[in-house]
Amino acid sequence: MRLNYAIVFVSDMKRSVVFYRDVIGLPLKFESPEWTEFVTEGATLALHKSDSASNNEVPSSETPAGRCRPGFGVADLDEFHRRMTENGVICVQEPKSIFGARIAQYFDPDGLAFSVSQQRGESR
Repeated sequence: MRLNYAIVFVSDMKRSVVFYRDVIGLPLKFESPEWTEFVTEGATLALHKSDSASNNEVPSSETPAGRCRPGFGVADLDEFHRRMTENGVICVQEPKSIFGARIAQYFDPDGLAFSVSQQRGESR
C-alpha cells in the first residue's frame, strides 16, 4: 500500500499557496480557490479550503489526537532552516539530531506543525 496524498485544510488558500510554494519551495501542480496540489517526490500534498476559520489562533506544540503532522525531507536542513527564519516562519524545534536524522519543526500559517528532516550522510 502507498500513501497517495495528504490533505491540509486551510483558512486562506492564497496565503497558504504562497507559504507552501514560495516559502517552503514545493512545486505547484495546480491551484484553484478550493483545492490546490503540490508535486513532491512522494505523495501529493493537497490544500483544501476549510469551511471554518482556523481554530489555532495561537499555534501550540501539543498534538491532540486526530491531527496529522506532515514531514518533508531536504538535502540541507541548515539552509532550509535559514530560509524559514528569514521568512519569519515560527520554529518549534531548532534542527537537532534525533534517531539518526536531523529534524526541525515549524508552523504553517494556520498553526499546523510540520517536520523537516535531513538524513545522515546528506550534505549539511
